[in-house]
Amino acid sequence: MQITASLSIRLISKTTVTLLAGSLTVLAQAQEFYVLPTLYVGGQETANLQPVATYETPVSNLEFDPRLDLQARGMTEAQADVSIRGGIFENTGFRVGAATLVDPQTGHYSAELPIAPEMLQGPEVLTGVYNGLLGFNSSIGTVSYGWTQIQDGGSVTVGAGDHNLNFQRIHQGLSGRFSEASNWSWGVEAEISRSESDGTIRYGDHDFDRTTGRVQLVSPNTQTDFFAGYQSKFFGWPELYAAPFGSNETENLKTRLFLINHQLRYAVESSLEVTAYSRRHSDHYIFNRFSPNKTFVHETKAHVLAAAGRHVLSEKWALNYAGQFTADEIESTQLENSFTSRSYYKLSLLPEYGIDLNAEEHLSIKAGLSYDNTNRNEADYSPLAEISWSRSHASGSSERLYLSYSQATQVAGYTAIGGSTGGLFASDPDLQRERSENLEFGVALDRRDWSLEAAVFYRWDDDLVDWTYSAASPNARSANNVDIETFGIELIGTRRWGALESIASYAYLHKDADYGAANIDASFYALNFPEHRATLGFIWQLCPQVEIRIDNEWRSQETNSLREGSDQGFFTHAGLSYFPEQVESLELFMAVDNAWDDDFQDVPGTPGRGDQYSCGVTYRW
Repeated sequence: MQITASLSIRLISKTTVTLLAGSLTVLAQAQEFYVLPTLYVGGQETANLQPVATYETPVSNLEFDPRLDLQARGMTEAQADVSIRGGIFENTGFRVGAATLVDPQTGHYSAELPIAPEMLQGPEVLTGVYNGLLGFNSSIGTVSYGWTQIQDGGSVTVGAGDHNLNFQRIHQGLSGRFSEASNWSWGVEAEISRSESDGTIRYGDHDFDRTTGRVQLVSPNTQTDFFAGYQSKFFGWPELYAAPFGSNETENLKTRLFLINHQLRYAVESSLEVTAYSRRHSDHYIFNRFSPNKTFVHETKAHVLAAAGRHVLSEKWALNYAGQFTADEIESTQLENSFTSRSYYKLSLLPEYGIDLNAEEHLSIKAGLSYDNTNRNEADYSPLAEISWSRSHASGSSERLYLSYSQATQVAGYTAIGGSTGGLFASDPDLQRERSENLEFGVALDRRDWSLEAAVFYRWDDDLVDWTYSAASPNARSANNVDIETFGIELIGTRRWGALESIASYAYLHKDADYGAANIDASFYALNFPEHRATLGFIWQLCPQVEIRIDNEWRSQETNSLREGSDQGFFTHAGLSYFPEQVESLELFMAVDNAWDDDFQDVPGTPGRGDQYSCGVTYRW
């Protein structure tokens, strides 16, 4: 048996939090992120806000988030698979506004979000009932981001480090009010970022750039965002995807995103959010950079319309709802059949009944279902149910208990189902719809100086799609369905002692897997999980001019015959900032990632990253 527990600390400074849709939506407006933030469960759960080896992205430092398991190939911002509670990368969705950003080829590229972090709130990790309600084609969990309100001000960052690293970044936001409608305001925001280095190991180089911008309209009850973003990423890494063949592989990615998001708050505690986007992602993968005759070229397009919200029907009744329509297509040098386009539909309804037991205690019962369908698969219905009890005190402290059961489903990406049944990446056209059932009990305690969240869950995954290795076919990674039962425990806690704030977590997982075949000798993803994992982060403000931020992660990974080296890893990301009194709004910083130069292989057979040092300066206005 394996148990998963996590303890974490979140950093948010001068933050205004507006609760919408009960426990479903949190809108946070962050300002002046350079002052000492506050760590807490449900806020930012890592101490460091900036990466060491490149510019900041929405997925930076997620490897230290206790709710997420990030398996990186090189640095996080190059290529990293994000899994939740022992799932695999394709079971995790990335939601911005009301819509999940879909990459129909493979979940390896779902985390390619060409959006400046200042534009986003979060991340919030949705599991169980809330993933079933708000997630889309992500059977186990969803990383959800909201849109911030634009603030006046900007920043410029210049930095450098060993391995010939250099990075630059500029960001600017402007806002104002309309003269003829003083209760309406406008905002414009833009940023440009770039970085390059030789990498922390040989042939681990990168060259990134990102350009983003948005226009925003705000009224007393609405916020509308018009966004455009472009990101180009070239990076190399030995045995990036095709371990254990000794190849030096490269990826060349280009992601374009155009998005419109509208939020409406109306009546009493009712809200609606609508998101529409068009995403085009290009991928040119080369198996051997020194003999580029084996290349894989793909381009995917996804067009999406989604809505989510909560409508209060009466003092005791409310309806939570969400829906998404997606149409996507792919052009590929590898897909050999007509499975190159698909349309998806999902609608979720979750009625809620709430009653005040007394002045402090509240009981809530939610029960509903979601409907999933595509033009290539049979429809499926998934039940959702939760009962919760909460108590709040005049002092601001609170307690919450809940018991939930949920189901979520998804269909496989084009690489798994639409390609050749042989070769380097072997597809399976007979892959079935994946189903995940989750039974969970949890508790949350919130006090003035500390907080604690704990959850125990049992999950049944039927026909989960995994990529496997067989000694009988050593030159292929093959897509296969697998049935897995997972038991897990999560613990996350925070504590504040004056100028010192900390967050810690521990997690344990145990899996029983059945592939229904005897010729599978190893799993690259589904059975690549930490039996035990712990995180510890803290922020220490030594004085008004000096701040230290440290994140740590320790893991004991399930044994895997493809992994070279130890099954245990320990990583530290440390940052030191100095704010000189002589120059207001200037920050001088130094940072190190993988301080102990641990060569643990996050993905079995793929070399681990080396240590990276960097320093730089940021000026804000």
